[in-house]
Amino acid sequence: MIAQEADAPPKLAPAQDSTFLEEKAFRSRMVLVFGTITDTLASETVRKLLTLDAESSAPITMIISSPGGHLESGDAIHDVARFVSSPVNMVGTGWVGSAATHLYLGAPCERRFCLPQTRFLIHQPSGGAGGPASDMAIQAAEIIKARERIAQVIARESGQPVERVREDIERDLWMPAEEAVTYGLVSRIISRREELPAA
Repeated sequence: MIAQEADAPPKLAPAQDSTFLEEKAFRSRMVLVFGTITDTLASETVRKLLTLDAESSAPITMIISSPGGHLESGDAIHDVARFVSSPVNMVGTGWVGSAATHLYLGAPCERRFCLPQTRFLIHQPSGGAGGPASDMAIQAAEIIKARERIAQVIARESGQPVERVREDIERDLWMPAEEAVTYGLVSRIISRREELPAA
């Protein structure tokens, strides 16, 4: 058996390694939002935002790569990103779609960035209405309300007329990074961490 060198980092199992890396990112005031947005992911993300905000008023950076998911869970992250006192930088990478775009818009425009290969997706909410006809009617009405709310948020945060946004979200609208900047979702495309604002 070969002895491990004294200065070599300990070998970790994949799950331990993932936890170690996420904790290291957290200590650097980075919050990672990867994968489908669920109530569990929203709870973990909100807890991290509140903890970091309690520790310091220095900027928090959220890195997002998500196809979307549960709209109200995205709402929770969106609202808490605005609720905390620390400025929050949003950095999109991979793809930022649907409810993930909504939470991404929780930062003011000047703090919304993306890496060069990022793609964005906006569209209206979908839902699987079922049950008695009266319940289906209620669910359909709620989806229509949610669609209008999403349109209003996108319009407010992008500077686009709400009439255009309503039309754009009728179907899937994909935007590469450059188009997302033109549309107003993103302020700037960056390639390096040093390009983020320091305060």
